[in-house]
Amino acid sequence: MIDILGLTGKYLHQHAVGKISSNPELAGLNTKYFERFEDVIHEEHITNQWFTPESIRSALGGLSFMLDPSKLNNWLLKYPSLPVSSSSQKTVGVVMAGNIPLVGFHDFLTVIISGHRFFGKPSSKDDKLIRIIAEILTDLHPSLANSIRFTDDYLKNADAQIATGSNNSSRYFNYYFRDIPHIIRKNRSSVAIISGDESRDELLKLGQDIFTYFGLGCRNVTKVYIPKDYDVTILLEALEDFKDLSNHNKYANNIDYQRSVYLMNRVVFLDNGAALFREAKEISSPVGVVFYEKYSELDIVREELANLKDSIQCIVTKEEGFEDSVLPGQAQSPELWDYADGIDTLKFLTDIAN
Repeated sequence: MIDILGLTGKYLHQHAVGKISSNPELAGLNTKYFERFEDVIHEEHITNQWFTPESIRSALGGLSFMLDPSKLNNWLLKYPSLPVSSSSQKTVGVVMAGNIPLVGFHDFLTVIISGHRFFGKPSSKDDKLIRIIAEILTDLHPSLANSIRFTDDYLKNADAQIATGSNNSSRYFNYYFRDIPHIIRKNRSSVAIISGDESRDELLKLGQDIFTYFGLGCRNVTKVYIPKDYDVTILLEALEDFKDLSNHNKYANNIDYQRSVYLMNRVVFLDNGAALFREAKEISSPVGVVFYEKYSELDIVREELANLKDSIQCIVTKEEGFEDSVLPGQAQSPELWDYADGIDTLKFLTDIAN
């Protein structure tokens, strides 16, 4: 299975860079799938304008990073009982989000690598990419055909459930799946803490954490903590490099709307062409807006973020002492063991087999 996933990662890397490889291992897959996969990449934005080819290729790059065999082996070392035996196999329903391309792939991967049966309901905003990847995997490993199933309807008769949605939908999921083991995820946001001595390159990497996928992912930074004497224009000037995003119609409409709201309500904000920047206590900002807050001591920020732990997906900083933090530029490249909401999905899948 790891060899097959590794080969799939090599295949997906081609689409991440937009160039077919001469690797003979991939020749058969390329003949069968490459043009069709590229067509999907270029056509997705017709039904979902947020899914630009650039965003999709970025997501595929993250997947190919995940599917490195050495990473897969290291990930599974903690779970020697996997894959589960056929007698312990369960059907695991997965309700997939659709805010960014292939955001549900990690759940798909954990279910199939655990040996359970995957029964997925993709988001209507993101159902083509995951299906073609599943088709490639079953081509390479035909026995998976009996373990992978998709539906556009309600999930019924599953033995366990993983569901990702909004804070509102989570209440429905918790009720609907109350009688079976489940993982229910809610809205989360990510934050960054800068020390004030970041280089321009580090600020540009932070910009990737903010603006990749137009800021729609739970690992996108929506708030930045800055030192109280920091000149925020330094950050804004560095992030001007991302102002081409405003050429995207839906993103530009979000900025225009928020700008109008702020002007009408006399809210103070800064505008660098890439986003609006507003000083605020909240951590989750609207699309096209980045909140910032000034701090006097890092310990105060640590205490505040500890209190907000259930609302935060990822912390981006080069400062020490922030649990599960990543360096600027790494928020959108999670490791296999960087579980959404901090819930160990493989442990959950191991436990339901017992």
